[in-house]
Amino acid sequence: MRIIIDMDEVLADNFPSFYREAKERFGIDVGPEDHRGRKVYDLPGLAEVRNVLYEKGHFRNLPVIENAVEVVRELYDHYEVYIVTTATEFRYSFLDKYEWLEEHFPFIHHSRIVFCGDKSIVHGDFMIDDKAKNLDTFSGTGLLFTSSPNLDEKRYHRVNNWLEVRDYFRRQRAERTAEMA
Repeated sequence: MRIIIDMDEVLADNFPSFYREAKERFGIDVGPEDHRGRKVYDLPGLAEVRNVLYEKGHFRNLPVIENAVEVVRELYDHYEVYIVTTATEFRYSFLDKYEWLEEHFPFIHHSRIVFCGDKSIVHGDFMIDDKAKNLDTFSGTGLLFTSSPNLDEKRYHRVNNWLEVRDYFRRQRAERTAEMA
């Protein structure tokens, strides 16, 4: 079984850098509750906050989402896991993302990291992503990883955190084991 895992807002948390930029450049305090159903940079007066995505080092210095390392390691031991991330729009993101993954997820072999511009080319049994548009073109089972911009999305099975992802796949394994018995 192949699991495709997104990087931004699933493994790596971009939001603190957007919040910091909004505060430092525009004097505006922003939190998750302020941008429900949309990106931080879609808020009035904050379009330029998106510019941090073009800065060298941005993707390299993001915090890891809680419990991601431990759960992805467990999944990696039981499944064919690929990290698939869009990286063609932002010039520095390739190296930044690769080095970030190398530091935080060193157990993931480089052949299991895919940089692309459009995730519709990817095939697998499961995809964990925070964007419904990526799940829309996926032929397997989509798991929507909760993020402020997707809170109103109802079409996919939602996982709110990495412990829920762990439990979901433990149930999947138990069901498969029971079917084989």
